[in-house]
Amino acid sequence: MLVFILRRLIQAVVVMTAVAFIAFLLFQYVGDPVVFLLGQDATPAQTADLRAALGLDKPFFVQFWHFLLNAAQGEFGLSLRQGAKVSRLIGERLPATVELAFVAAVLALVIGVPMGVYSALRRGTFLSQAFMMVSLLGVSLPTFLIGILLILVFSVGLGWFPSFGRGETVQVGWWSSGLLKADGWHHIVLPAVTLAVFQLTLIMRLVRAEMLEVLRTDYIKFARARGLSNRVIHFGHALKNTLVPVMTITGLQLGGLIAFAIITETVFQWPGMGLLFIQAVTFADIPVMAAYLCLIALIFVVINLVVDLLYFAVDPRLRVGQGGH
Repeated sequence: MLVFILRRLIQAVVVMTAVAFIAFLLFQYVGDPVVFLLGQDATPAQTADLRAALGLDKPFFVQFWHFLLNAAQGEFGLSLRQGAKVSRLIGERLPATVELAFVAAVLALVIGVPMGVYSALRRGTFLSQAFMMVSLLGVSLPTFLIGILLILVFSVGLGWFPSFGRGETVQVGWWSSGLLKADGWHHIVLPAVTLAVFQLTLIMRLVRAEMLEVLRTDYIKFARARGLSNRVIHFGHALKNTLVPVMTITGLQLGGLIAFAIITETVFQWPGMGLLFIQAVTFADIPVMAAYLCLIALIFVVINLVVDLLYFAVDPRLRVGQGGH
């Protein structure tokens, strides 16, 4: 177990170093931060002084080493557009994105898993076919179109939910939460549903496919021969083994929800990291772009590590394989 964890940690460090190098290259090849800060009318002396103050006059790998040290401390300099520390901007936007992704993930799991199980156990029924049709639509329709349709129906047409913003929030330390206020829940419904639709349909189809595969295995046939009830077979044996690969995919999808909430946040003007990143790209705000890239990579690496450890704990075959080495 210790060897497994150490190996994964080493892989995580290698991945983060590679991502940090790619983020660092943004500073080298996507515009000149000195020009952004001083403008075109700066004198050569002003340019040279600022370049020295920022450490841009040092050799390439010295700059990269300093970038790594600062990134490890969560420091990415100042935003070229807003003039504020990037770490503060990210800290202000992170809670909104995390809460949106969390609610969307819970919706996808709570609805997607039962739909997948029902579609596998009740094949051919009208409701099962309806679920499959809905899942096909969910996979096919682009996220921005789903968001616009939800706004059109539930905000413009029915007036049930607001179409933009995060609503009222409560400050808990440095974390701002909208989930502690009714207005916050009112605002998060449409963006969370929009973000959850694709994940929900993916989980549903995955659970259905895995469930059908497990139900055809020999140990399920043996359980039936022993006279076990369908309830015990379906939920005590089949579903338990179905959820092992589902757990892996769901963990990766959680990182995807955070990383790819950009479209949903743009459609609903949700004040999260995705919207901040879009604004940074528009204005070529390199420090914010680099920080966002590193943070998303860190989230994926941590989630992958947690999923690997859970997978290792749940699947005894991996532990046997580790013991054999």
